[in-house]
Amino acid sequence: MELAQRRLDFAELNASIAPRDAAAGAQVMRRWNDIAKPVGSLGALEQMVASIAELTGNPDVRADRRIVVVMCADNGVLAEGVASTPQDITAVMAGFIAAGKSCVCIMAGAANADVLPVDVGMARRAYGVRDEHIADGTGNIAAGAAMSREQAERAIALGMELAAECKARGYDIIATGEMGIGNTTTSSAVAAVLLGESAERVTGRGAGIDDAMLQRKVDVVKRAIEVNAPDAGDALDVLSKLGGYDIAAMAGLYIGGAIHRVPVLIDGIISSVAALVASRLCPACKVAMLASHRSAEPASGAILRALGLNALIDAQLRLGEGTGAVCALPLLDMALAVYRNMSTYGDIGAKAFIAPGEE
Repeated sequence: MELAQRRLDFAELNASIAPRDAAAGAQVMRRWNDIAKPVGSLGALEQMVASIAELTGNPDVRADRRIVVVMCADNGVLAEGVASTPQDITAVMAGFIAAGKSCVCIMAGAANADVLPVDVGMARRAYGVRDEHIADGTGNIAAGAAMSREQAERAIALGMELAAECKARGYDIIATGEMGIGNTTTSSAVAAVLLGESAERVTGRGAGIDDAMLQRKVDVVKRAIEVNAPDAGDALDVLSKLGGYDIAAMAGLYIGGAIHRVPVLIDGIISSVAALVASRLCPACKVAMLASHRSAEPASGAILRALGLNALIDAQLRLGEGTGAVCALPLLDMALAVYRNMSTYGDIGAKAFIAPGEE
């Protein structure tokens, strides 16, 4: 991919992102307020439709063609015993995704979404997974940097180009997903630095670990931050020292989505951390971000607040793969069905109902 072969100028990229189309969003809200139901009663669903219109500049919001892009990568920090699952499972699960047999594939089928697994840095290859391989996993962040700045930029550029490809293929919305054993540890380390929070406050159990392993995970996050001394004011430095190739590539999806005016659904904690990184590199890219759910991981709510986003779902999800983002698609479908097809107050010869205090 051409972009991945050159250095990225994030200030230039940020300047290239068009601002929100407030007029399109206002037109959507006028339509919502005209529909024969209590004004504002679909809450965050109404705002999500308006946000998509503000991004695309079109109040005729479409989400007919959708794709889940699953970034697959391994993490050297697994050597510290921070997960109950061996590293080989990354490639096994990536292969399941490519074969259409994983949870995200089954759920995406129910939501009429395509799934694209991408090897951005797995230690072992998997048949059927798109090969955009940068390295055989990251370094052990408890002992040194995860990757070089150049490798981090390559992964970001890859995500940007995948967003451009999705746009060219006619997709209306992109859902982010990931697969990589150990990536809740890298995400916790990045979140701790960018949020200015302690390791204890942002580190969770991931796919499910006991108390002793959780304490080891917290200690590893602390050691990684101490060893690497990342600059909290330089998101690329934080990403390259503490992150993963999956996080970097998803950050590129958000930036690319904003540039090409395609909305991007944030999934769980790893995807949220990627969104936080992207927002620090290119603040204007937040225009493309939609929050699907608040995950069970402790940093999830804080990250969404930092992004100024409200999640549609709070169901203690922690599966990954993009499954939480996929869960938001049927909700968006139902909102769009009401938006397009519901009678207005004018149609039924009535005045709009506005709840007390909302005048």
